[in-house]
Amino acid sequence: MTFLVKRQKHRHRVVFKRRAMAGPDPPSSASRSVGESLHGDAQHRQPYLAGPSSVVGEEFVLNSPRLATMSTKTAHASMVPDLFTSLPYIRDLLNTQSSQIQEGTIQECLPFLSGLEPGAIYNDYGVPHLERKRHIQFLHKSLKKLPAPYVAADASRPWMFYWALAGLSTLGEDVSQYREPLISTVRPIQNATGGFGGGNGQMSHLAPTYAIVLALAIVGGEEALDIIDRRAMWKWLGALKQLDGGFQVSVGGEEDIRGAYCAAVIITLLDLPLELPRDSPAWSGEGATLLTGLAEWVRTCQTFEGGFSGLPDVEAHGAYAFCALACLCILGDPHVMIPKYIDVPRLISWLSARQYAPEGGFSGRTNKLVDGCYSHWVGSCWPLLEACLDGPSRNFAGGPRSAATKSLRSLYSREGLIRYILCCCQDRTKRGGLRDKPSHSSDSYHTCYVLAGLSSAQHKWHFNTTETKTETIGNLASPYQWTCEPFVGEEQIYNEGDRVGTLHPVFVIPEGAAEETRAYFASKGGF
Repeated sequence: MTFLVKRQKHRHRVVFKRRAMAGPDPPSSASRSVGESLHGDAQHRQPYLAGPSSVVGEEFVLNSPRLATMSTKTAHASMVPDLFTSLPYIRDLLNTQSSQIQEGTIQECLPFLSGLEPGAIYNDYGVPHLERKRHIQFLHKSLKKLPAPYVAADASRPWMFYWALAGLSTLGEDVSQYREPLISTVRPIQNATGGFGGGNGQMSHLAPTYAIVLALAIVGGEEALDIIDRRAMWKWLGALKQLDGGFQVSVGGEEDIRGAYCAAVIITLLDLPLELPRDSPAWSGEGATLLTGLAEWVRTCQTFEGGFSGLPDVEAHGAYAFCALACLCILGDPHVMIPKYIDVPRLISWLSARQYAPEGGFSGRTNKLVDGCYSHWVGSCWPLLEACLDGPSRNFAGGPRSAATKSLRSLYSREGLIRYILCCCQDRTKRGGLRDKPSHSSDSYHTCYVLAGLSSAQHKWHFNTTETKTETIGNLASPYQWTCEPFVGEEQIYNEGDRVGTLHPVFVIPEGAAEETRAYFASKGGF
């Protein structure tokens, strides 16, 4: 089909070509592009978008009528590397339900990645701006009265506080206005036996306790931090500590790597004693502590694939890989602890396989789809691994970094992740917020962790052996020795106004909040 499109004094001949899909075999041309998969499935004829070489003078070969008048956007799209506009070069020929869903996800994402989304404003690299105001509005709204169906998520309220406050802080908002409401809300759900439940009358659990401690650290202030009963927390953590080194997430509950990470975060931020209470199931009278055997237990969760599972001998998952790495980085220096307890090459191999092209985002498991939340759970593993391989950065605050730090390049495609986040994860309607992928709705969980992944991709973290602070004197000083700078190692594809704030690579709260929290509790001494 051929027709003419008038644009000012120029006449563009737009040709739409149809070709039949060749079954499961990949197209033969190395310049396969977005048009080969934008519409329909393997049983339908597919429009074809020619590669850059098809642009001759004023003639363009396009794949869809809606693109006919988009010459400006087409110019921006030409700045997008073929990697993010083409079908994967390596494709599994076995046609399964999983492969079909994966093909559908690629088709879903390609129009957004190609700089051709209707109504979007792109920069010269084919990347839209961060809709900061809309996302801020969305997160503020999530902290107000929620619709009735949210009663089913009552046990997740502490997480909603953390997600919204962390997201707002990352976007540059002052969240001190939420200090009093947060205090009045979480005070009643702290149990006398230690820890916090998900809601009123609920038993204490490490997940909501972790979320509340982080939320209180984000809003800051003595009044907020003082509501935590540290002595009861210490005794409760002792009750969760197991003889094999791990932690249950609740008394009598499951023992998994979430518990290991959450417990380590709470112990160090609150500057709790490491000695075990005498009534702890792990107490032996032989000097065992809350940290005894913890790193060894984490090691048992690395799978044959190289990733980490929630507990030994089950499937690897991206979030568990972050929990494992971050837990070890609390227990000691990353360049010491990580290679001591982890098979690093296998983990890097597994994590690398989680980033897909053309999407650019991460999946959480083998043969699963990309999801915006793994921008953090997988994306934030890389700063910890890079610090492991870099070795410590010396004299970062006042002089040059080590030669090792200068020579190491990114272990993943920062550009790919940033493109996926800004192109596919933003809800640019009045709703705002960030999401899993274009077909999904935004929510505060994805907004928080997509922004965390964006922050990690935009910055470079260094583990600094010379970074000594008075609050780090004592146990578990390593997580307070990180410093950060904007990442400038590659061509910047986003506008500087779209840079977000920094989040601590271990605690995932605004830079400086962890240090201030630890310093406050360290100044109080014992119970």
